[in-house]
Amino acid sequence: MDIKNFKYDEVGLNRFFGPLEASIMECLWEKGELSIKAVQQYLEKDKPLNFNTVMTVMTRLVEKGILKKRSEGRLSLFIPVQSKEEFLEEQSKKLTENLLDEFGGAVISHMLDAMENADPSLIEKLERKIQSLKKGKL
Repeated sequence: MDIKNFKYDEVGLNRFFGPLEASIMECLWEKGELSIKAVQQYLEKDKPLNFNTVMTVMTRLVEKGILKKRSEGRLSLFIPVQSKEEFLEEQSKKLTENLLDEFGGAVISHMLDAMENADPSLIEKLERKIQSLKKGKL
């Protein structure tokens, strides 16, 4: 699944989605399969939302391949195609690959500079991955 407009100046899911899309995705990842009305009611805890607005956004998320829709009688139910973890893994991998393709070594250098404040277990994981890559190329 391709997210076309990554927003560098946003945080969290808002980097991939608009604010309402992000809220809908968080709701469905937390609650599981829901109807439009159930999503609207859940999100209305924060502010009033028009049913048709929620329906339009959820329909667009289906068209983008991010949600699946199934019918149960007259009721339409929606569920994310991927778990939140799978989605973030896939999107971060694509972003990294795109940055490497476009900017090459500069990206790696900046990532290594950013590791100064990283969790030590992350640094150990990176070291193991580098060793594994070296072994595979010998």
